[in-house]
Amino acid sequence: MKLFVATHNQHKIREISEILPDLEVVADDPAGVVENAPDFIGNAFIKVRSIASKHPGCWCMADDSGLEVVALGGAPGVYSARYAGEPTDSAKNNGLLLENLKGVEDRRANFTCAIALVSPEGREFSALGKCFGRIAERPSGTAGFGYDPLFIPDGESMSFAELGDERKNRISHRGRALAEAAGIICGESNVLA
Repeated sequence: MKLFVATHNQHKIREISEILPDLEVVADDPAGVVENAPDFIGNAFIKVRSIASKHPGCWCMADDSGLEVVALGGAPGVYSARYAGEPTDSAKNNGLLLENLKGVEDRRANFTCAIALVSPEGREFSALGKCFGRIAERPSGTAGFGYDPLFIPDGESMSFAELGDERKNRISHRGRALAEAAGIICGESNVLA
């Protein structure tokens, strides 16, 4: 079964394909869409609605995710990809985050992933995943993307960028949200079959 995903981010497509291997994941860039919702789920629905009309009879999905740091009042939040400005730059975002946390002892944070789905019949669903942890003092690891080199999930001693894809995908915010989304897709598809 095809799943059209509203993104141009190839890292996300790879992760989604690894986590949902039974689905044919197809990227559809929601070019020109303005993500101006105040929360992750609102932005995810903006993106998925922008592609759903192009793929009638198919499942469509979008996610919006980001890092929320307690000591920064939840920032960078919905601005995670653009934290250091445009164009987006992970190294600059990570550098700004470390600068803003300089001397801060409370480094608790969580990643949040909100998924919006539109079924082949046009019904809308949502799923949410969170992964709690802390921000490291310095980056470590070379895998992953975004803030992965700085985020150490609870119960782990290594960053997302050091854990490897299989371990990260089992415990990550996106992995948790996608597991819920897969249940929705399979449940709805079985009901409709």
